[in-house]
Amino acid sequence: MNDVEKQQQFETLLEFVKQNRGFDFSGYKHPGLMRRVEKRMQAVSLTNFGDYIDYLEVHPEEFALLFNTVLINVTSFFREPLAWEYLANEILPQVINNKTDNQPIRIWSAGCASGEEAYTLAILLAEALGIEQLQRRVKIYATDVDEEALAHARQASYSAKDLEAIAPLLREKYFELTANRYVFRNDPRRAVIFGRHDLLQDAPISRLDLLVCRNTLMYFNAETQSRVLSRFHFALSESGFLFLGKAEMLLTHANLFTPGNLKFRIFSKVPQVALRNQLPMLVPPGNGESMTAFSRYVRLREAAFDTTLAAQIVVDLSGTLILTNEQARTLFALTPKDIGRPFHDLELSYRPIELRAPIEEVMTNRRPVNFREVEWNTQPQLHYLDIQVVPLLHNGGALVGVSINFSDVTRYHRLQEELQRSHQELETAYEELQSTNEELETTNEELQSTVEELETTNEELQSTNEEMETMNEELQSTNEELQAANEELRQRTDELNRTNGFLASILTSLRIGVVVVDRNLSVQIWNRCAEDLWGLRADEVVGQFFLNLEIGLSVEQLKAPIRSVVNNEAESQDIILEAVNRRGKAIQCRVTCVPLSSTNKEIHGGVLLMEEWNEAHLRKDENNN
Repeated sequence: MNDVEKQQQFETLLEFVKQNRGFDFSGYKHPGLMRRVEKRMQAVSLTNFGDYIDYLEVHPEEFALLFNTVLINVTSFFREPLAWEYLANEILPQVINNKTDNQPIRIWSAGCASGEEAYTLAILLAEALGIEQLQRRVKIYATDVDEEALAHARQASYSAKDLEAIAPLLREKYFELTANRYVFRNDPRRAVIFGRHDLLQDAPISRLDLLVCRNTLMYFNAETQSRVLSRFHFALSESGFLFLGKAEMLLTHANLFTPGNLKFRIFSKVPQVALRNQLPMLVPPGNGESMTAFSRYVRLREAAFDTTLAAQIVVDLSGTLILTNEQARTLFALTPKDIGRPFHDLELSYRPIELRAPIEEVMTNRRPVNFREVEWNTQPQLHYLDIQVVPLLHNGGALVGVSINFSDVTRYHRLQEELQRSHQELETAYEELQSTNEELETTNEELQSTVEELETTNEELQSTNEEMETMNEELQSTNEELQAANEELRQRTDELNRTNGFLASILTSLRIGVVVVDRNLSVQIWNRCAEDLWGLRADEVVGQFFLNLEIGLSVEQLKAPIRSVVNNEAESQDIILEAVNRRGKAIQCRVTCVPLSSTNKEIHGGVLLMEEWNEAHLRKDENNN
C-alpha cells in the first residue's frame, strides 16, 4: 500500500469514529495521531486501517481502548515547578488584586486529564486566599474530552508517587491518607468543578480571570489552534491571563495575546475595543431632579461639539454667535461673554479673514464656502487655517444658522514648503536614486525571500518542537506502562524464586537421589543426594543427555524404563541394578521411574528416584508384600 492509499484509509477511519462516537479528530496533527492509532492496532495484531474499521464494528468495546491510547493523559502536580512558582508569585496576586473582596474568581483548566493540574490551582489559591475565601469566591472549571480521565479526577485519589512533586507540608495539609492512597481534602475540593468539554465543538466558558491549557494545543494543527485560541480570547476577561505548556509559543497570534512571560508561556489578553466601551460618560451628575430625554440629548450634543479637535463656531440667522467649542475659544481668545454678541462686533469676523460677506453668501445660496491656507499670525507662531463656512439646515431643509470650521493645517503647510524645497534636490538626484531604488528593490526581494524562508523554517521548528513534545508525552505514557509491567514481572519473579527455593529445599531434604529428565532425556534436575551417590555436581550434568553420563550405574539399562514412562506406556517402573558409588563401593541401586506430568496430565518428561538397596530393604519389601 502506498502513502496516498494509507492516508485515504486513515481519513476513512477518522470519519467512521466521528460518525459512530462523535469524536472529531480532524483537527489533530495527523502524524502523531496516526502513530497512536497504529500503536493500538498493534495490540490487536492489525496493520491495515480498513481491517481496523471492521474490527471496531465487531468489537465496540475497542473504542474505549482506542480513545485511551489516542488521548494522552500525561500530567502531574506542579509540572514544571518554576512556571508554577512564577504563576503563584506574579500572576495570581494580579488576578486577586483585580477583584474586590466579594467578586468571584473564575479559572478554567482545559484538558485537565486526571485532575492534577486543577488541584494544583486549588492548592495555590488556598494558600493565597485561605480555605474559607477559596470556597466562597473561587470556581475552578476542570474539563477534558476523556470521560474515563474525568472519572479518575473526580475521585481525587492518588498514589504516593503521584505526589512526589508536592512539598511535604502541602501534602499533609491538603491530602488525607486512606488505604495507601492520598485523597484530596473535601474543603478545597468543593472549589473544583469537573465536566466533559470538547475544545473544538463546545462553547467556551466565559468571564475567566485565568485560563490554564498546558500541552494540549500542540496536538492540534495550525488551523484548529487558531480556532481554539479565538475561543480562549473570548473566554477571558479583559485583564485575564492564559497559561500554556512549554511547547506552545503563540508567535503568530499577537493580535489575540501578548507575552507576559514567554519563558513560562504566560500571556495576557489583547483587548478588542467595542464601540459601547468607547463612549465616555459625558453627562455630569444631576441635582436629584429627573432629566428629560431631550435634555440629556442636548447635553450629549453639546459635550460632543465641545470636544471636537477642529475649532468651530455657530452663528444664527440674526448674525449672533451661538456656540463655540473649546478649540475655538483657545485659538481665538473667545470668552463665555462673547456668546450672544453680534458676530460682526467680534475681531474674528474680519481676522484672520473677512467672514461677514461669506456668511451672507452661504445664507443666501445655502452652499458651503471654503478658504485654503489662511494665515493667522499669533506671536510667536504663524498658523495656517483651512476655513469652511457651512449652512446648518434643520429637518425639511430650513436654514437655522451657519457653522464656521477652522482646521489647523500649519503642519501640512510646512511640509508642503519643505517638499517644494526638496523637489529640486530630488530632481538632481533622481537618476542616482533610480539606480539605487532598483538595487534596493532587488535587495528587498532577496530579503523578502529570506524572511519567508525564515518564517517557514520558524513554523517548521515550532511544529517540530510540538511534535517532539507530543512524542515525549507518548514516551512518558509508554514508560509508565512499562514500569507497571516491570513491577508485575518482578512480583512474578519473586514468586517463582520462592517456589524454586521451596522446591530446592524439598529436593535437598530427600535422602534419595532425584534426577528429572525432559522428553528428550536431557537432565533438568540433579539433587544433592544424586551428587553424593555418583560424584557428579549438578552444574556438570544439567542439560546433558542422561544416557551419555559416565557414572557408576549402567544407564543404558534405564533407557527402556524411562522411555516407557515418558511415552505414557507405564505409570512407573522399578529396577534394581548393580552399581559402584562415588567412593568405589559396589552397591545395588534401586531406580524408580515415574512420569513428570502437569495438572492436565500432559507428560513433560520423567523422574528417576535412586537409592542404595540392601538385604534390609529387600526383607522389608517382602514383609510388605
